[in-house]
Amino acid sequence: MESAITTIVSQFKTYAGSDGSSSTLSKEEFRNLVASQLPISVKNASDPGVIDQLMGSIDENNDGELTFSEFWQLIGKLASKQGGFSQ
Repeated sequence: MESAITTIVSQFKTYAGSDGSSSTLSKEEFRNLVASQLPISVKNASDPGVIDQLMGSIDENNDGELTFSEFWQLIGKLASKQGGFSQ
């Protein structure tokens, strides 16, 4: 599990850092991350409307960017869904 956590953190920082700040994901960075790393887990990942809706559902402070904590909510939801756990 430690390697999975390391990978998730590393991927977040890589995609978040494309605009110079590795602490948050912009909408564009989030779209790129989802399309590249979660194309099966997120249906229609290339649809801008899907990305807008998904980002809006986890952007707790509605600032248009995702912190790692906000992003982690998505990972938890996807893992629960994949594992067949109720939410």
